[in-house]
Amino acid sequence: MDTKTLKAEKRLITGRKIKKLRKQGLLPGNIYGKKVKSQSVQVSLSDFEKVYKEAGETGLVSLELEKEKEKRPVLVHNLQLNPVTDKPVHVDFLQVDLKEKVTAKVAVELIGESPAEKQGLGTVVQQLNEIEVEALPSDLPEKFEIDKSILTEVDQAIKVSDIKVDRSKVEIKIDAESIIVKVEPPQKEEVIEAPVVPVGSEGAVPAEGEAPAPASTEAAAGKEAPKEEGSSDQSA
Repeated sequence: MDTKTLKAEKRLITGRKIKKLRKQGLLPGNIYGKKVKSQSVQVSLSDFEKVYKEAGETGLVSLELEKEKEKRPVLVHNLQLNPVTDKPVHVDFLQVDLKEKVTAKVAVELIGESPAEKQGLGTVVQQLNEIEVEALPSDLPEKFEIDKSILTEVDQAIKVSDIKVDRSKVEIKIDAESIIVKVEPPQKEEVIEAPVVPVGSEGAVPAEGEAPAPASTEAAAGKEAPKEEGSSDQSA
């Protein structure tokens, strides 16, 4: 992946006044990193979106700060989006040393079509959307493509250990046995049947047009049930 260049300016506006920047089409951000003094910056929102579309969070970006002779190698980190418009509202740029390894999360993208899913045998369920890795900034993968076409039967899965990547350059930081995608069996719909009440039983609901069944004769007359033989109302 080619390194993309993005121009940036030092940002003097902070706090609630940042809204003015956004109205001007500018995206507020910060530069930070190991042995790097944190600095507030602003970039063109339209320029940033173009660069981010290609670089993502693992592609190197060459940040060109005004009045500086050298461009800064950075990664896009902690991008905040507006929950309504889904537009970026703030970004952190992690300045990296090209000779030191960094930890980053690489997106997982499913490609192809699963024969098991196509035939209705099951559903392909993605369990991992991103995978944490460690590598030199220039060796970070753009994404991991997982081919679903090898999934032909129920309970078949693709694990982290199946990822094809140069392990001498890229270290995967999660368990190799972790499942990325799996073919799950179809979900059975649970049918709940209403209980059947015998006709004429006590408490049964009468059919439309029928009179409710009378209560027992003794209860209707207000009489008490006879006591067992030998019982007494008086205590001994």
